[in-house]
Amino acid sequence: MSANPRTISARTLPRGPLHWQQLVEWLSEDGVIGQEEARRTIARMSQAQSVQHPLVRLAAVAMTRASDGKPLDIDTLTQYLAGRAGMDYLRIDPLKVDVAKVADTMSAAYAERHKVLPVQVTPSEVVVATAEPFISDWVDEVERQSKRSVRRVLANPQDIHRYTAEFFALAKSVRQAQKAGGNTGANFEQLVELGKSTKQLDANDQGVVQVVDWLWQYAFDQRASDIHLEPRREQGVIRFRIDGVLHPVYQMPQTVLTAMTARIKLLGRMDVVERRRPQDGRIKTRNPRGDEVEMRLSTLPTAFGEKMVMRIFDPDTTVKDLEALGFTPHDAQRWEGLVKRPHGIVLVTGPTGSGKTTTLYSTLKRLATEEVNVSTVEDPIEMIEPAFNQTQVQPQLDFGFAEGLRALMRQDPDILMVGEIRDLQTADMAVQAALTGHLVFSTLHTNDAPSAVARLMELGVPPYLINATLIGVLAQRLVRTLCKNCRQPDEGTARAELDEVVKPWKISGDWHPYKPVGCVDCRMTGFMGRMGLYELLTVTEAFKDKVNQEPGIPMLRRQGVADGMRPLRLAGALRVAEGLTTIEEVLTATPPLE
Repeated sequence: MSANPRTISARTLPRGPLHWQQLVEWLSEDGVIGQEEARRTIARMSQAQSVQHPLVRLAAVAMTRASDGKPLDIDTLTQYLAGRAGMDYLRIDPLKVDVAKVADTMSAAYAERHKVLPVQVTPSEVVVATAEPFISDWVDEVERQSKRSVRRVLANPQDIHRYTAEFFALAKSVRQAQKAGGNTGANFEQLVELGKSTKQLDANDQGVVQVVDWLWQYAFDQRASDIHLEPRREQGVIRFRIDGVLHPVYQMPQTVLTAMTARIKLLGRMDVVERRRPQDGRIKTRNPRGDEVEMRLSTLPTAFGEKMVMRIFDPDTTVKDLEALGFTPHDAQRWEGLVKRPHGIVLVTGPTGSGKTTTLYSTLKRLATEEVNVSTVEDPIEMIEPAFNQTQVQPQLDFGFAEGLRALMRQDPDILMVGEIRDLQTADMAVQAALTGHLVFSTLHTNDAPSAVARLMELGVPPYLINATLIGVLAQRLVRTLCKNCRQPDEGTARAELDEVVKPWKISGDWHPYKPVGCVDCRMTGFMGRMGLYELLTVTEAFKDKVNQEPGIPMLRRQGVADGMRPLRLAGALRVAEGLTTIEEVLTATPPLE
């Protein structure tokens, strides 16, 4: 804001519903908008009648801020009004709302009638969101019914309307499901005493169906990559993984959580009755935009019941271009050169959850034109991609990676992707495929790119075959990126500190470090989204000479650097200098320089 709003004194405090014209006059009076903008807005608004909330109407007009010419959106207007009315502003974060307690504070009809929404309940206080700062006739009744004091906060009227419907509908569905299922749930005694008879909630009960539907749509809306349903002794827990960090979402009665797990297993064509052994499944559904989303399911028996994890593969986040993945122009150009080679082996390395699958799928998606046959053998198939021919290994049928690769060789392939090279047999098949004119992609679990060469030697692949087939190794990690809405320049991070991190390297060029602050958009974490850090090793003639000498990893690393490889930690330090992430994130995610 260009000017701090003046809090209205008790003497001038308006009564009754907020009026749009009064708000425009205040904006002009405080210098947030110019006088001409105010006159134009009043003239335009006076010509039309609407039952919409004044904040919604004024946001649709898109008044421009006097200080920088940016349009005033509904959140900015709500925040301004809160300051003017002397109230706290709150952007409702559904992940931080205990829906069960909120729904017990007042009825859905009461919340709808007064257009308010409880967002936090403590033993002594109820925090209630409202978009009408000058209406408080409902406060006494809520305090009397809840036996707690009420603290009002100002929130976006659209959020209040949306979450009022969602929260009370969810609480109603959970209550219905719990009532239908009783109070028994899966626990350790049930796993031991398999003959014990307990009352189970029907997976097709309407309350259960509604809760599962809410769970998925909520996860998509919150950008979750994984959904965890975790049975505990007293209450089941639902958690979302967002940007690599788990967030508690909801505590669910054990019977309802068990029924939700059964419902999801049913949809994923898994054995609903079997709860003593792990199972895998797959579901296709749609996100709020109507796009198709795949989820990979995994169950695991625990002491208090069956735990389920759903991994979400949203096409918007799974298949990206190189810039969106986090490749620098230097590495993007070298990677493009590798994947366009007619034959050879390209390896992608890194720990579980480092984004290897996303990199491979994004690359194969661009290579899979109508002129080439792209075939994969995976364990499991992460996401169904129409442009590929995908096969899943089945160890119970003696059909592993080596057998799958051998079968694919008879399918007239051009490009092959092997989920992982785990043994010498699979490595030999990959080498044979590359020697016979195919481009082969695969993964290894190593800390950095040079270690992949040493791992192949440990498996038993002769150095001369490595030199004949391996054309490049990409090591990668994921780091959280700073939220662009709240990050601030970090004056406390000295350039010398970054130089110390990347010794013996030195970083030249611009220096714009930022630090996380936290806002409602990033849930006060200071981070929004993740990006990749990459270390790309290309196999040159000089590197082949080193491989023939069967050297240690340090010698291979030095030659890789001489050939243009940038170590992971250096790649991260460059992103710190650009203000995209922090030193702490890079140090946590990357191995030290040697």
